[in-house]
This record gives sequence, C-alpha cells and structure tokens, in this order.
Amino acid sequence: MKIIITGGAGFIGSNLVKKLSKSKSNEIVVIDNLSSGKKEFIMEELKLPNVSFKKIDLVKDNLDKAFSGAEQIWHLAANPDVKSSTENIDNVFEQNAIATNNVLNQAKKCRIKDFIFSSTSTVYGIAEQIPTKEDYGPLVPISIYGATKLACEGMICAYASLFSFRSHIFRFANVVGMNSTHGVIYDFVNKLKKNPKQMEILGDGKQAKSYVHVSDCIEAMIFAVKKSKKDVTIFNIGTNEWTTTKKIADITAGVMSLSPEYTYTGGAGGWKGDVPKMVLDIKKIEKIGWCPKYSSDEAVRITAEYLAGD
Repeated sequence: MKIIITGGAGFIGSNLVKKLSKSKSNEIVVIDNLSSGKKEFIMEELKLPNVSFKKIDLVKDNLDKAFSGAEQIWHLAANPDVKSSTENIDNVFEQNAIATNNVLNQAKKCRIKDFIFSSTSTVYGIAEQIPTKEDYGPLVPISIYGATKLACEGMICAYASLFSFRSHIFRFANVVGMNSTHGVIYDFVNKLKKNPKQMEILGDGKQAKSYVHVSDCIEAMIFAVKKSKKDVTIFNIGTNEWTTTKKIADITAGVMSLSPEYTYTGGAGGWKGDVPKMVLDIKKIEKIGWCPKYSSDEAVRITAEYLAGD
C-alpha cells in the first residue's frame, strides 16, 4: 500500500515513519518542507527500499506527481507552535488550513481509502467540561493554531462525505517524546542548560494539562485506523491525568540533578491563547481496546531524560 506521510520529518511524523516503515508491504513517501522537521530524524528509515523522501511545500508546489497512486494519507504537516501562532497568523493559516485543503484535493484525485489527520485539544478552547469529550461543544478555540485546526476538521469531514473516503481525526493532548523540538519540557531543559541556578516559568506554574508520550500517540492512531469503519471518526488521544507546569519544572530539574530558583511571569496562562487546564476524555478510544502505556508524569519524565541527554 502506498502511504503518504506529510510532515514525516517532523516530531510526530518521524516517529510514525519509524513505525509504519517496519512493514515491507508499505511503500512510504515522506513529504516535508523541512521548515520545522529534520531529515536526520528519519535517516535510518531512508536507507530502506520502501521509504522515500520528497522536499515539497504543500502550499506552493505542484503535488500531483508526489501523491500519484496514494491509497492512504497521513496528514501531519502543520505549523506546530501554538505560542507563536498569534504573531504569525498568515503563515499559520497557510501551513495549516491552505495546506490541508491542497492535500484533500490530492485525496480526491487519488480516490484514497483513508485520510488521517492530526488535530489538537486546542480546538475545544477553554472547556467547561473536564475531562473533555469528543462531542463537547460549542468548540471555541482561543488560539490561531486551534482555530486553523478546527477549520481543517470541517474541511476533512466535507471532503470525506463528498468524495467517499474514510477520515480519521485525532485530537491530541500535549504530545512529548523523542524528536520533540518545542514545548514546555524542551524550553525548561534549554533554560537549565544555560542557567542551572534559575529558571523562568511562564504563567503562575499552576497550568494543568495532560501529556501523552509520542509512542502511545502513534500506537493509538494506528490502532484506531484499523478498527474504525465509519466515514468520519474523531478520537481524543491523551492520558487520564494531568501534570502542572510547576511539576514539569520539578521533574526536569530532578532529571538534571539541579535545584534552581523559579521565577514566574504570572497569570493563569503562559501566553495569549494558552489554555490553562486541559485533560481529554479518552473513554471512546479505550472502549475499542486502546489505552496509554505511560501516565502523564511518566511521559514528561521520559522526555526530560531524552532531551537532557542530548
């Protein structure tokens, strides 16, 4: 089966490539413009005869040749930085919404079987229901990133209905782990490497969110795609607990054998568009047989160990 993975040199995408390339029956085509992805993340996989790489801009380039013959599309390409999305609105809209529409057009042309999309917990905005279920509404995102992802979800549902392919939408909690290049753990590790004695924490440190390890995230997606039979399925992927920003700082400092003094910028959120509290209800995917291997705290600790060791 010919599988396209957009954003396949990125954080989650590179981990997906490692997993799917193990099956010799899969022909994997990795598409990435390398704006945030790194080709070195998939160098070992590119040595395999069933994996190829194409540097392509999903917004500007012609996609027909690269997507020709595709049977399954995993669309993970996006501008992943929620924090900077408020400052780079046009760029985020292009890389998320416009790029997704262009990939959906390829799905239509190729008459694919499955379209898999990486969405986000930020589509829920500041939810009054915590843990938050997939059918929660209305969805009122408070970041440009969340807004563009919600727009993508709507387009995917419409394309799937109009052009008869199955779509699988996954709303992620905060995904952490190998090859991560941004986020709170990444920031804390780099801050402590620069100044082991003091560390600034954005907000009041009481932000409480669910963190899921990337290996669990990948397993959940693959499992759900195999199990789902409906034209459109939406699943939350996360853990059943949350971890505060202060605790992440403590775990990171502990992993690095440091005892820094913390300073806080103040406020409930770390930046404009930050959701202070988030835990996703994952009962829907648990009912079909998947559950996370790692807790939120464990995912944070494993990631801190990985990043601190680089």
